[in-house]
Amino acid sequence: MDIKEEALKKHYEWKGKIEVVSRCRINDRKDLSLAYTPGVAEPCLEIQRDPELSYSLTRRANLVAVITDGSAVLGLGDIGPEAGMPVMEGKCALFKEFADVDAFPLCIKSKDVDELVRTIYLISGSFGGINLEDIAAPRCFEVERRLKEICDIPVFHDDQHGTAVVVAAALINALRVVGKQIGDVRVVINGAGSAGIAIGRHLLNMGVKHLVMVDRFGIICRGDSSLSHAHKEIAEITNEEKLTGTLADAMRGADVFIGVSAPGVVSGEMVSGMAKDAIVFPMANPVPEIMPDLARAAGARIVGTGRSDYPNQINNVLAFPGIFRGALDCRASEINEAMKVAASLALASMIPEEELSEENIIIPALDRRVAPVVAEAVARAARETGVARA
Repeated sequence: MDIKEEALKKHYEWKGKIEVVSRCRINDRKDLSLAYTPGVAEPCLEIQRDPELSYSLTRRANLVAVITDGSAVLGLGDIGPEAGMPVMEGKCALFKEFADVDAFPLCIKSKDVDELVRTIYLISGSFGGINLEDIAAPRCFEVERRLKEICDIPVFHDDQHGTAVVVAAALINALRVVGKQIGDVRVVINGAGSAGIAIGRHLLNMGVKHLVMVDRFGIICRGDSSLSHAHKEIAEITNEEKLTGTLADAMRGADVFIGVSAPGVVSGEMVSGMAKDAIVFPMANPVPEIMPDLARAAGARIVGTGRSDYPNQINNVLAFPGIFRGALDCRASEINEAMKVAASLALASMIPEEELSEENIIIPALDRRVAPVVAEAVARAARETGVARA
């Protein structure tokens, strides 16, 4: 039985990967009176007087909504909200397993931005945070932006920012191994969807100064009237040299390649044309832009992918549990840029200098030490930037 067959069999057995477990025992009439009527009226009245007490008198302080419209599910594309439910349940299970965050999956039957924003806002009072998941670009940008404007709890699109945080951590350590400075290297990102643009913005915040974005039509350059709104925005802050051409043109002489695009789009020749000690992160799943052995044979010194069967797995589970744990612990009103930078630095710091190597630039995805370290760094940054409320 291969992994696909076994996974399907287990899902039939599990009948869902999460469940609701009561935190109070109801064994007699007094228990019933305390947990429900008439005693429950007292916390209701307290919250009516001060809605902030919902964080103390309910589970809200530890509850995250994992929300999708099913339009960009885990490499499967637009498969619909119901079909996205196994992924959302899996995300909720990871929240609980790695950071003891209670998470609840919500799959919304709409691709209309106004409906999505209104629906999520109307239920936001039940949660301590919102994790947007598998919503297609460019809709995901608008949904997140508008929700952040009107919600007083963290709103985080993990496909964008979780990916960016882990990529940055891996890059920090990879640069240490090859002895290059983040402000000196030229970075090429292939794939200018939600993840690619978020990675680009985050790397700029981390200190990258020379960044070129590429989509399926070629290098993104300011002044191109055919660009989408999201691409016009990223064009304004990247590609200072105004390069044009193909992905091969962009990669020539580059120090770093990051792929969040499609399988097989990078050749060995393209890697061999990069700078000495090239860093290559082909992260398309399940088949990367170039296979690691081919990239190394072509001259890449460090290779990281999204796969667990190769060294240097760049996996979002290293980021989102700890980020939300930290945000919830200090009751942050948002997850800001400083908190994401802190998360990347904390992740990178988990591998001591003497243990860094070409095949050890990022902590393993299943290391249970990660979430507490990231959470502490995120909470500290929240307090330093004034968005913590506890």
